[in-house]
Amino acid sequence: MNTQDETAALKADKKLFIKMVVSNWELQNQRMNGWLAQLSDERLLEPVAEGKNRAVYLLGHLIAVNDGMISLLGLGERLYPELDEAFVKNPDRAFDQIPPVAELRDKWANLNQVLSRYFAELDAQEWFSKHNAVSDDAFAQEPHRNKLNVLINRTNHQAYHLGQLIFLKA
Repeated sequence: MNTQDETAALKADKKLFIKMVVSNWELQNQRMNGWLAQLSDERLLEPVAEGKNRAVYLLGHLIAVNDGMISLLGLGERLYPELDEAFVKNPDRAFDQIPPVAELRDKWANLNQVLSRYFAELDAQEWFSKHNAVSDDAFAQEPHRNKLNVLINRTNHQAYHLGQLIFLKA
């Protein structure tokens, strides 16, 4: 195999790996959307189990964390940075007022549309480039600290919380 063929094969491998990761992200979103569709706004105000977070808190938390990917990946400005105070920096029930469930549902849907559009626009080389929370020196030492790895971690994070949410039965 010559160098040109090896380069083409490497590009194809990268594209396949990216497709697998993005497909898994989309699958987790489909699962979350299906779960959200089953439950009323009132049910989302309940804790997922005795003494645990309310479902609405976990939804807000996922929106805030996933929204952070926009700036972390260098894709633009975050859509909902105001959610960090209630859903990232503080535990559930730290605030009397949180956004209405219907508003969070809308933000969830909009954020996922925006992220899907951004992800489709990134080429393979960009996915394997450093994200904005890692220095050039650190990235040179640890090239796995790339944009694709952020998406892998956020997909796992979302799956973890969806695992908690399924305890709240429809």
